[in-house]
Order: sequence, then C-alpha cells, then structure tokens
Amino acid sequence: MTRTTATTLERAAPQLRRERLASKAPARVPPRPLLITTTTSVLGLVLLVALGSWMHETVLIPSLAASMALISGASATPLGQPRNVIGGQLVAAATGFLTLHLGGQGPWTAAVAGGLALGAMLLLRVSHSPAAGTAVIVVLTNPATGKFLALLALATVTLVLVGIAGNRLAKQTYPLYWW
Repeated sequence: MTRTTATTLERAAPQLRRERLASKAPARVPPRPLLITTTTSVLGLVLLVALGSWMHETVLIPSLAASMALISGASATPLGQPRNVIGGQLVAAATGFLTLHLGGQGPWTAAVAGGLALGAMLLLRVSHSPAAGTAVIVVLTNPATGKFLALLALATVTLVLVGIAGNRLAKQTYPLYWW
C-alpha cells in the first residue's frame, strides 16, 4: 500500500465509522408538531375518561390508547384513518364477541380472537392493529355486548374528532379519506 493510499484511508476512517453507526430511524419530530401531537393524544384519552366518569362506565381501554397514538402520531397511514379506526375497532369487537360465544371465556379463546380479528379486519379492509387487542379484551372480560359496542363506537368517534382538531392545528391533512 502506498503512503498516499494509507493517508486517504486514515482520513476516511472516521467518516466510515459514522456512516456505519448512523441510525436509519426517521428524523426527530420538530418541537411544535411534537407538542401538538402529544397534547392531542393526552386530551383525547382524558376526554374518554371524562365521558366514562360522566356515564359511570369504563370507556378508556388499552387498545384505544394505541388507536389515539396512530390517529395523532401516524395520521397519514391507513391504520390511522377514521374508516380503519372506527370500523376496525367495531369489527374486532364483534369478532371477539363471536369467538367468546363459540369458545367461552379464557386466554386460549382470547388468543384466537385476536388473530381472527386481524383476518376479519383485513377481509373488510379496515385493518387497525390496536383493535386486535379489543377482541382480546372482549373475550377476557365478557362485557355486555350492546353497551360495549355503543361505548366503543362513541369512544372511537370521539378520538377521531379530537384527531381532526389536533391535525388541523398542526396543519396536517387528516383524514386522508373517510371511506
């Protein structure tokens, strides 16, 4: 190796190390959109708790927190669109109730319900990954069907409306489509 080649390699080594260590993750969210997205998520979820307190019912369930994250943090994706949020949650809940009716309450049936919910959502073109958790919750908790579906519909519509307001404030187009 010539002296010139060795010198060139020595100069290039730090750059090569930086490139190997560089993250392929998306860039950080700028401060203003980060604040708006976080505030929108908190307000949406707190609003569900307020509705639940007012109605003396549990409205906030874990899968809805994940839905709110998609609505405000990934609003440009199909998973965050109103059709998928509302439709996916309701389809998954219905799948959970059907699975509960056929297989009974328990963790084995809950696991099957979560998987079947995904298939049902894909079949109906309303895939929304957090909703698979709703099917699991239905099987594990065996809630009253009509009341649960009504509260779930109210909750998902509420989250979508909060998401519309937050995305408008952040000057982002949402929803990209309704149906």
